[in-house]
Amino acid sequence: MRLSEKKHDFQPEENHSSALDDNDGYNEPVREQSLHRGLKARQISMIALGGAVGTGLIIGSGTALQRGGPLGLLLGYAFVGFICYLVMVALGEMAAFLPHKKGFAGYATRFVDPALGFALGWNYLLKYLIITPNNINAAGVVVQYWTQSVHIAVWMVIFIAFIFVVNLLGVRVFGELEFWFSSIKIVALIGLLLMGIIIDLGGNPHHDRIGFRYWKTPNGPMGKYLLDQVHNSSLSIFLGFWATLTNALFAYIGTELIGVTVGEAENPRRNIPIAIRRTFYRILVFYVGGVFVIGLIVPSTNDSLFVATKSKTGAAASPFVVATTLVGIRVLNHIINGAILIFVMSAANSDLYIGSRTLYGLAIEGKAPSIFKRVNSIGVPYPALLLCTAFCALVFLNVHSSGAKVFGWFVNLASTFGALTWMTIAYSHICFMGALKAHGKSRDDLPYKAPFQPWGSWFALISTGIITLFKGFDTFLPWNVANFITSYIAVPIFFVLWLGYKLIFKTRVILPKHVDLVTGLRAIDEEEEQYLEYEKAKGPQGRFRKIWDAL
Repeated sequence: MRLSEKKHDFQPEENHSSALDDNDGYNEPVREQSLHRGLKARQISMIALGGAVGTGLIIGSGTALQRGGPLGLLLGYAFVGFICYLVMVALGEMAAFLPHKKGFAGYATRFVDPALGFALGWNYLLKYLIITPNNINAAGVVVQYWTQSVHIAVWMVIFIAFIFVVNLLGVRVFGELEFWFSSIKIVALIGLLLMGIIIDLGGNPHHDRIGFRYWKTPNGPMGKYLLDQVHNSSLSIFLGFWATLTNALFAYIGTELIGVTVGEAENPRRNIPIAIRRTFYRILVFYVGGVFVIGLIVPSTNDSLFVATKSKTGAAASPFVVATTLVGIRVLNHIINGAILIFVMSAANSDLYIGSRTLYGLAIEGKAPSIFKRVNSIGVPYPALLLCTAFCALVFLNVHSSGAKVFGWFVNLASTFGALTWMTIAYSHICFMGALKAHGKSRDDLPYKAPFQPWGSWFALISTGIITLFKGFDTFLPWNVANFITSYIAVPIFFVLWLGYKLIFKTRVILPKHVDLVTGLRAIDEEEEQYLEYEKAKGPQGRFRKIWDAL
């Protein structure tokens, strides 16, 4: 039996994507003023994939390979990938139980403390106000790989206008476009992985079977980082491995965006767990498998890799391009650059969507100005969308070289904001499990039960905290004030938001026995029943559609 209220007098509605009224202490907008549940299962699945795979793999892995070596790269991405999976299953358990429209900040508010929900919501919003223009800038530089006859600012304006229009057209258009973007992304990634394996086995113009040759260097399979500063080989190897953790953390950040799509997902109790379960295989195949292949075909000491990792972005910055150049394949550069363009545009499109929905979620909780909870007739929170689009103007800082350095600091900020988000999600889940126990509820009755619990969320919380604490270790070798500030400033910002809200509104941590595990669940059950009746009414066509959505 589900942990929910008994159903009473349900009247089916004409529109099966109606809004959910949680009634948990905040004034949820009425149906005409709320988000629409228009995301299909296949779209949610692809959006989850789009958030998990991005430029951090296809470009940023080159820096990690240079510092950690092939084995350090593999171990670092595998370890952070496991942390990412633990965070996702924790989020999935809460989202399937209570699929509301307030994002995961709503879970912190309901299960821990309203002040923590406020801090998490604004922390997550700040991340997307920064990372969206960063991806727009990346797209502009990718295009410049082909031609520099058009000023980069022109491309930036075009890309900002494109993602704004896509988001303005509603969740159905956004979901469909992201589905095809991510489909192309999958094909491109599979192609790159197969290409790397073929190159490694000797299917290249040089007919050179590489095997594990690049793992058998004089330094071994591990890299050395900051050796000239620490003058200790063993410490240098450890620092190289640790550098891959911080790089992998930035690469995986964004996977949690599936939790924000819950409010616009059709039948979220069925579709969200499906997307969460598939996350494990995506991490294993695309991230861990991807860096393993990169470590086989690119030597960590190659001069081209050092040059590529100093590039801004584009094909020249990808270790896959370094690999093709080493074996004499040159025609694939443009294809890889085209794939990178799709990667960054998909990321920018998703980032704008998540930013606007996060601001909307804060507004309906009363933690942002009420104007941002307004939506139009197709369920688009247009004031929130306009504000998030306006912040894309930060991209023009990078038009001039002096602005490029400042903009790089914003990118450094994003990884810390993301790490704090992971930690808060894990802690919210710990409190959620504590509330279930205090109320005598079994997790076996939940719509989705996260594996490896309760130690999984504790492990994710502590591990992410340690990585975040020491992520800026290289700012001390030598001392760099600017990099130190951008590595850690997000931490005091988070605590100022949390403490400020707590002092002003006199909030208290919610004791497990006082956590509300009932309110709003009846509406969710009724909505789920309505959706199932809608699917049943479509007959064979509906069943065929369900199969297609599952695929």
